[in-house]
Amino acid sequence: MAQLSDDCFAFGGPMMSVDEAVGLITARVSAIADVETVTLIEADGRVLAHDIAAPLPLPPFTNSAVDGYAVGDADLPETTERAFPLDGRIQAGGLARVPIKPGHTARIFTGAPMPPGAETVFMQEDVRIDESGRVVLPSGLKRGANVRPAGEDIPLGQIALRAGQRLRPQHVALAAAFGLTRLDVVRRIRVAVFSTGDELASPGEPRAASQLFDSNRFMLMAMLRRLGCEVSDLGILRDERNSLANGLKQVAGAHDLILTTGGVSTGEEDHVKAAVESVGSLVLWRMAIKPGRPVAMGIIDGTPLVGLPGNPVASFVTFVHVVRPTALALAGSLPEPLLPIPLRAAFTYKKKPGRREYVRASLRRAQDGALEAVKFPREGAGLLSSLVETDGLIELGEDITRVELGESVGFLSYAGLI
Repeated sequence: MAQLSDDCFAFGGPMMSVDEAVGLITARVSAIADVETVTLIEADGRVLAHDIAAPLPLPPFTNSAVDGYAVGDADLPETTERAFPLDGRIQAGGLARVPIKPGHTARIFTGAPMPPGAETVFMQEDVRIDESGRVVLPSGLKRGANVRPAGEDIPLGQIALRAGQRLRPQHVALAAAFGLTRLDVVRRIRVAVFSTGDELASPGEPRAASQLFDSNRFMLMAMLRRLGCEVSDLGILRDERNSLANGLKQVAGAHDLILTTGGVSTGEEDHVKAAVESVGSLVLWRMAIKPGRPVAMGIIDGTPLVGLPGNPVASFVTFVHVVRPTALALAGSLPEPLLPIPLRAAFTYKKKPGRREYVRASLRRAQDGALEAVKFPREGAGLLSSLVETDGLIELGEDITRVELGESVGFLSYAGLI
């Protein structure tokens, strides 16, 4: 008696591994060359176009790292505490042109420039004032303690920000510390986004009893925007090969990337693969990934196209592993590998070898204080709730066939995926 399989990976020829697919994709796309200049406040999330060398050292002058008292190195107490008369007060933003007198100390505050002749600061918590008003400094403090030398952070002329860096708030802060007000960045890549399928209706439009509201398109557009892309919402393409082909070809010239969702499987009404082949070339069709597998990668008039599966979880997972590196490569971004964090598994799980799987999981603190991952109780690739009610994905490599309770597994937080 024949047995029907419920495993969507059971049919077809060899599939490409995730690493092979990503390598193939990133090797096939070329970074766009267009550059624009933006203000610092607009630079967050953009890709830096040129290296930035430090136009001044950071810090630009030697200053105190603490509130305390500065002394000359010749006056450092070595074996016993010593009292010093107070001579001067230097505040942050003030000037320190007058050298410190031998045998004296100066009151100094965090960020204030060190006076000439002084290279060490005693923290105010370690100091006492005697009955005559002199400052008593303890012995044993290391020469140069509590002082930030000029250029300690970044010396003059050092490359501080690299071309291809996807700028985050800390990078913007560094540019501001150099006194820069505008940065050259790569133009945002332009992405056209379609959904495919007669079974879909757009939110806000009438929905037939046999239709679903299209959720994937809006999820993907939100993810693209988080990657800094300029997104064109091109709606839903119906299940007809010529219509699909014409729609894809029309947008190719005006966009840097075309992204579709749905219609990439092997069913009679899945037309994306054939449509791509009729107007361009197909580079990739199937990946050894779950949820996922049917992923189309093609080129239409020089513009790359990625076709993702229609199930929302599969679409989310394959976006992370296919669209994300493609978009970053197009934007000229430096590689941003996804690095799973080791956590303890609070579940058992079986999988087939030869494919990479991603298990939706939530984090919790165990009784011993360790973080552990709790698997979502259901596995369907159509369950949007499984993305909403979890914290990230457990990555199970191709060679893994079983996870035991308490084993270490790799966790990818949703916060770090885009």
